[in-house]
Amino acid sequence: MKRLTAFGLAMTLSLPAAAADLTVYSGRGEALIGPVISLFEAQTGLDAEVRYGGTAELANLLIEEGANSPADVFWAQDGGSLGAVAPYFADLPAEVNEGLLPVYRNPANKWAATSGRSRVLVYSAERVEEGDLPASIKDLTDPKYKGRVAWAPTNGSFQAFVTAFRVAEGDEAAKAWLEGMIANEAKVYRNNGTQIEAIADGEVDFGLVNNYYLGRYTGPDPEYPVAQTPFGAGDIGNLVNVAGAGIVAASDNQENARVFLDFLLSPAAQQYITLEGNEYPVTAGVIPDPTLMPLDKLLEVSPHVDIDKISDLEGTLALLRDVGLL
Repeated sequence: MKRLTAFGLAMTLSLPAAAADLTVYSGRGEALIGPVISLFEAQTGLDAEVRYGGTAELANLLIEEGANSPADVFWAQDGGSLGAVAPYFADLPAEVNEGLLPVYRNPANKWAATSGRSRVLVYSAERVEEGDLPASIKDLTDPKYKGRVAWAPTNGSFQAFVTAFRVAEGDEAAKAWLEGMIANEAKVYRNNGTQIEAIADGEVDFGLVNNYYLGRYTGPDPEYPVAQTPFGAGDIGNLVNVAGAGIVAASDNQENARVFLDFLLSPAAQQYITLEGNEYPVTAGVIPDPTLMPLDKLLEVSPHVDIDKISDLEGTLALLRDVGLL
């Protein structure tokens, strides 16, 4: 046992007898989690080799590699990808998920949420009046929004949203919305951040992103000319999702992988992800990010979609190819 302290918070980790390299496949960006990895290495003495990439890309790679995968942990940015690769994860002890807030628990104990987030509408604080805000994400196919909306079809979180749309309302409804957005000349961007920057630069007026991105711009510059809002209560555009991690069943380093997972759920890591990443903590007792909508309010406006059921990533990718977005 080793007693460690970080961010003023103490924790106890159980370390295996011999430290070994740990390989992490991360669909989470290096800018956010690089410091988390460094803290993990400093506190445990374990060296983590991280392969960064898109969550969907790494999920497919893990499936292709199967029992030959060198990965010990898969850290994904959305629950859909975690569900898609769940058969390749080792079972977790029940107490791992029992230690999380109920809304974030994975009842099957194949993976554990590491942070929560929601989908939001970002918009120009200079060019958009309150009366111009859509009540539903489906309203963005209206001609009044033609050429004014950004989206990122290759982004893993957007793809998880489309999967949730399919689960909630059916494939035909999801396809109709995608085709309506294409016909309304929605503009394609690489990711969440480039959408926000495009709004600030006057290229578009609206974008579809995760809630935590805007804080990276308004934190350094409170006058940054972009704001965000949820859609109406219960709208699929307000999907609450998770980032999370699972231990790869084929791993030869499962003890080290469990140390890593325990670290991600520790007070130190949860506090860092919350305050530096602008995300929702998955454990109790963490100081909330004051810039975020309170969790109870978020749950009031979110749609009722079981995260475990948004695992058909392949079906979503096929749909996106069918409509010409991939």
